Amino acid sequence: MADKPRVKAPKQRTASTDDSARRRRMLTIAVVVGGLVLGFAADHPKGGGGGKTDVAGLRTAFKDAGCTLQVAPALKGAHSITDPSKTSPKWNTDPPTSGPHYGFNPNGTVGTVIWGAYDQEVELARLVHNLEHGGVYILYGKDVPDATVQQLRAFYDDHKTGTVMAPLDRLGDKFALGAWVVDGDTHNGFLAKCTKFDEGAASTFFRSLQFRGPERFDPGQLQPGGQ
Repeated sequence: MADKPRVKAPKQRTASTDDSARRRRMLTIAVVVGGLVLGFAADHPKGGGGGKTDVAGLRTAFKDAGCTLQVAPALKGAHSITDPSKTSPKWNTDPPTSGPHYGFNPNGTVGTVIWGAYDQEVELARLVHNLEHGGVYILYGKDVPDATVQQLRAFYDDHKTGTVMAPLDRLGDKFALGAWVVDGDTHNGFLAKCTKFDEGAASTFFRSLQFRGPERFDPGQLQPGGQ
């Protein structure tokens, strides 16, 4: 197995020992998002998901949860950032949800953030590449209460595949969920920001938007700890 990561990377969080308690917290949430069809195909990794995102339903879910939802036209996903620690002035959401990002190293390795949960900030130019492949991020500010971070971590633990969780200090008392989604000929970046965790809203975001990036991978290729 190749060494990873091959660049300086933030330390991944260790799993909590209270898994049974977290499992008891999980509710069965029936969320119907009109027209959403995930349509995965392992032999056809490009092109995003089918169907049509219920944007109005998403806005209502996050408004009811006391959050905001920004939907921005997706920018071209060029591998034009050559230093993964740099940012792009072209990004049209903060944190970014589409657009220019870091490519792969010359040997084809470490073009994305390794899927997982982190105690330190990750490089956003890599993280956008994760979104391009259908991933979702959970980022939280330095003033988010520890109790809320633990709720986010419990949620992450049940949604590890295709997910990156990490701090982003400048978010302050907010946390953010981000995704890059293809709806036929329409490409959008979705960014939700909240101060309080609402499991129903978070589940709606993941159910509706994850694994639908412009160069989506089959979920089996997005396991935690892998590229």
